[in-house]
Amino acid sequence: MTAKATKTPPEPNEADLRRYSPEEVIAKRWLPYKSARVLKEKCYRREVIHHNDGGRITFTIADIRLENERTAVAPLSTKRAA
Repeated sequence: MTAKATKTPPEPNEADLRRYSPEEVIAKRWLPYKSARVLKEKCYRREVIHHNDGGRITFTIADIRLENERTAVAPLSTKRAA
C-alpha cells in the first residue's frame, strides 16, 4: 500500500458542513445578488449552484466558492494588436 492510501481523510470543519439560507448569503454579500428573492428565483431556474434540502434552498461554502468561480470573468490581454 502506498502512504497516500493509508492516510485517513481530513476531518471537515464546522464551516464546511453548515448550510446557509439565501437570506444569510445576501446579508453577508457572498454572491452578487441584491435580494434573496432574485437568488431564490435563479435557484428555481437552476442557474445558481445550490442544495435543495427537503424543498428548501441552502448553500454550503463549497457551493458559494463554485458559483464565484463559475461567474468569474478573465481579464482581457493588455497587448495591442498591430
